[in-house]
Amino acid sequence: MGNQTNLNIRTDAEIKATAEKIFEQLGLNMSTAVNIFLRQAIRQGGLPFEVKLDIPNEATAAAIREGRDIIKDGKAQGYKNMDDLRAALGV
Repeated sequence: MGNQTNLNIRTDAEIKATAEKIFEQLGLNMSTAVNIFLRQAIRQGGLPFEVKLDIPNEATAAAIREGRDIIKDGKAQGYKNMDDLRAALGV
């Protein structure tokens, strides 16, 4: 192993505790887990996992738009309970 150095990071206490429980189950401590992450970042040439915004795919976005359009349409049929909805669906 090469020269050792310290790395100080700040994180939420709950996140740290939850991660430590997971790492413990894997037989790792925080230092080893962070070193694995750093080595994988080097190997990958970036973060070793996908990082992206939580943007819905087109099918989900279309369903959201449709739902919003239905809400805006005063003629859209609504149901107060599941029995009424099932009756309307013939189920």
